[in-house]
Amino acid sequence: MARIEGIDLPKNKRIEIGLTYIYGIGISRSKEILQKIELDNNIKVKDLNDEQIISIRNILSKEYELEGDLRRLEAMNIKRLMEISSYKGRRHRLKLPLRGQRTRTNARTGRGSKKTIAGKKKAPRK
Repeated sequence: MARIEGIDLPKNKRIEIGLTYIYGIGISRSKEILQKIELDNNIKVKDLNDEQIISIRNILSKEYELEGDLRRLEAMNIKRLMEISSYKGRRHRLKLPLRGQRTRTNARTGRGSKKTIAGKKKAPRK
């Protein structure tokens, strides 16, 4: 089993897909990494030898911010926006969408679900 950046890569997946389990690596960055070390995209993770795993680790540690460092960097950026009270920072503080999405009908996660006001209709009196 290949363990890179503290993440166990799934054995039966192609290395191209397996690398995307690491936070900060998508499919395009995965292809770019494999191209740098001249490794076939279709090799399964379980078929990698130790030298190939070490070369992947070296590239990741030298050239990319991943996992904990990247999460910390994102959290610091959000905190900075909140401290300077920018529009995006205020939206983060209120847990509302910040990229112009509508909130009247969607965005339930941030706003929370509201109880319906109108309940069961009462029968009219005769």
